[in-house]
Amino acid sequence: MRQLSKVEVYVMLVGGLLMVVGAGASLFLQQWAAWTFAVGALMFVAMQMRQTYQGKNFVVRRLRRMMLLSDVLFLVAALLMFANQSNFLGLDYLSYIRYVHNNWIVVLLVAALLQLYSSHRIANELEKE
Repeated sequence: MRQLSKVEVYVMLVGGLLMVVGAGASLFLQQWAAWTFAVGALMFVAMQMRQTYQGKNFVVRRLRRMMLLSDVLFLVAALLMFANQSNFLGLDYLSYIRYVHNNWIVVLLVAALLQLYSSHRIANELEKE
């Protein structure tokens, strides 16, 4: 895996911290929480996109795809946080409650679990090489 520079590592850490702050603040119904989470998710995802794998290990490549899926889910969670604040998708009330209202939490949980699993497995697989 390509190693990030110190600045990129700090950007990634700040992005992760902003995601945690945004997710926590949204539980207290703060209006700025979705923006904080979205900026953090963009920073975090951008730095993970810069980490590339050029090797031929199939397991690491599969885990890297799982990590990219979790990155997409982080961005979907940010979009659902914005949709949770106001129904900008134009759905009727029952559809909004069924498909959007607080479902960002489920998407965020799935993304976090995929991220956790894939990051630890990639570290173990790269250590074997």
